[in-house]
Amino acid sequence: MKRRRLTAEDRELWDRVRASAEPMQRSDLEVERFDPDVGLPASPARSLRKAQSVILGKPVGPSRGPSHNLAPAIHDHIRQAPVQMDQKSFGKLKRGKLRPEGKIDLHGMTLERAHPVLTGFVLNAHAQGKRLILVVTGKGKQRDEGGPIPVRHGALRHQVPQWLAMQPLKSVVLQIAQAHVSHGGGGAYYVYLRRHR
Repeated sequence: MKRRRLTAEDRELWDRVRASAEPMQRSDLEVERFDPDVGLPASPARSLRKAQSVILGKPVGPSRGPSHNLAPAIHDHIRQAPVQMDQKSFGKLKRGKLRPEGKIDLHGMTLERAHPVLTGFVLNAHAQGKRLILVVTGKGKQRDEGGPIPVRHGALRHQVPQWLAMQPLKSVVLQIAQAHVSHGGGGAYYVYLRRHR
């Protein structure tokens, strides 16, 4: 890149700025103190906490606000949920060895349409004495257009487990698990129902 030389107008402006500036004295410069514990410049709040710890005789740590981590993926949340059903049956379920007695496909439905359809299907299956049903949500379409607010990928896939954990479905659902690849994998859920009494 070629350097541009100062014009006469630029030199005149610079001379006026230089003439109006006052030189600083060494005593005017504050030596910046560093907190050895953190290695950052000491802030008034940090200095106050340090003074409180000296006065009270016990360490006063920095106040930590809530963490702003993103919510875990819904399949991670389901995987970490405690197993409510028989362990042997749960193992078969995860390997895709149990055959669902009923299936509902929510592909293409809006959240407003899918919720009552799912509720009716689950309650009807429980009333018929079925134990294992398959709820197909699909994996969802990528619709994030790069805006400032992120768009959730797969609204139904995320919302269905929450609906199943709320009343009236909570009272009939014993276990929710991600389906085996042979039954839809990440785009479907096994819903294990309680015994009909």
